[in-house]
Amino acid sequence: MDVPQLAAFAAVVDIGSFTRAAARLGLSQPTVTTRVKSLEQSLGTILLERLPGGVRPTPMGSELFPYAREIVALTDRAQQAVRSGGQPHGRLVVGTVESLTKYRLMPLVEYVYRRYPQMQVSLRSAVRHDAVTDVRDGRLDCAFFIDTVRDWEGVATEVLCPEPLVLVGSPDHLLAGRAEITAADLRTAPLLRAENSAAYHGLFERSIGLPGSADSPRVFELDSVDAVKESVGTGMGMALLPAITVRRELADGRLCPLAWTPDVQTYTQIAWRKANAGNAALTALIAGAVQVTSEQHDGTPGVRASTTPLTQPPSPRLPHVTAPG
Repeated sequence: MDVPQLAAFAAVVDIGSFTRAAARLGLSQPTVTTRVKSLEQSLGTILLERLPGGVRPTPMGSELFPYAREIVALTDRAQQAVRSGGQPHGRLVVGTVESLTKYRLMPLVEYVYRRYPQMQVSLRSAVRHDAVTDVRDGRLDCAFFIDTVRDWEGVATEVLCPEPLVLVGSPDHLLAGRAEITAADLRTAPLLRAENSAAYHGLFERSIGLPGSADSPRVFELDSVDAVKESVGTGMGMALLPAITVRRELADGRLCPLAWTPDVQTYTQIAWRKANAGNAALTALIAGAVQVTSEQHDGTPGVRASTTPLTQPPSPRLPHVTAPG
């Protein structure tokens, strides 16, 4: 059993195809097939099933997959560490949601670009999976998300700042101006949603008695926060959004807050696998995220309520970053 065999096996499982795995690895398809067969022979078991719809791991293959992926990743990191002279380096695949990308993370991307020339960041919007689950399962190196503070198995988190939510409607919405809005009112009012994978939608639904109620709101799921805000402004319905995304619209009267407040506090957080805590690039990204969000939050250090301490805690203030060269 060697690293090239494990890399071939992991790529086939990840993609579900020998041909596409070969293209990803820059190898011929027969080479990938040979490496997987050699791995199966060395372990004395079948790892992959060839089916009409593609390739899937056997039970033993599923057991091996996370270990294979981790060994390949550690090997890559070790090689990069030697070549980089100990500086943060490499590519991080980062999960996020649109509201955080647009209103929180762009200064962080610039920060990494200017301070760490050997690092690459790939932001991916979570559309189907829970971001923390994707981190735990190794599909993401880390993820930014909005949720309550809680513990996650195998995952460490850092709280970056409070991220309050607000329920908004147009100024002529039927619930606008009411001093009190009941759960029954909310269950019958049309609802527009962006960031459909975001955890705060579940918080809202549970707070108004969904699922399990005979009443159910009419829901439109749109593909962007801007589309939701525009649709709410035309009177199509209400929307629950991070307050930072509707600050301007509330200030100029295009939208108005509805009299409902979550019964829990939500925060912007970053999550990463505990097993990946020694990754220098990841540690640098976390430190940068703490710095950037603290400066966004009234220029003072952000909320620090980590469920797991950092391997290398970031300093309270990092020096001003200038472009290299």
